[in-house]
Amino acid sequence: MSATGDLVLTAAVRLLAQPSTPDATLPPSTVPDVDVTPGVWGFVAIAFVAVATVLIIVDMTRRVRRTRYRGEVREKIEAERAEADAAAAELDDEPRPRSDDDRRDGSGLPDGPDRR
Repeated sequence: MSATGDLVLTAAVRLLAQPSTPDATLPPSTVPDVDVTPGVWGFVAIAFVAVATVLIIVDMTRRVRRTRYRGEVREKIEAERAEADAAAAELDDEPRPRSDDDRRDGSGLPDGPDRR
């Protein structure tokens, strides 16, 4: 180890070895324990922070899940569209058989009085 490392280690050991008892020359505390504790309002504040944190985490989880599901649905729709486009391209390559009911102008609507 270097000299600096030894110095830091020695200082840390000395600080940790100090007794944790208060100095005997200090007068005992005259403040009642009730005045030092956080009391009811401290408990209410901490409880509010805890409840708010839980609600925020639940909301965040829902939003992340919803975003993930939307992404999965988009991918599925895109895959279906690509599959439909590929199937349509295959159908476009094949010649379409012509039926007797087709009009000669190629509109595909039957001739007759029902046509509007």
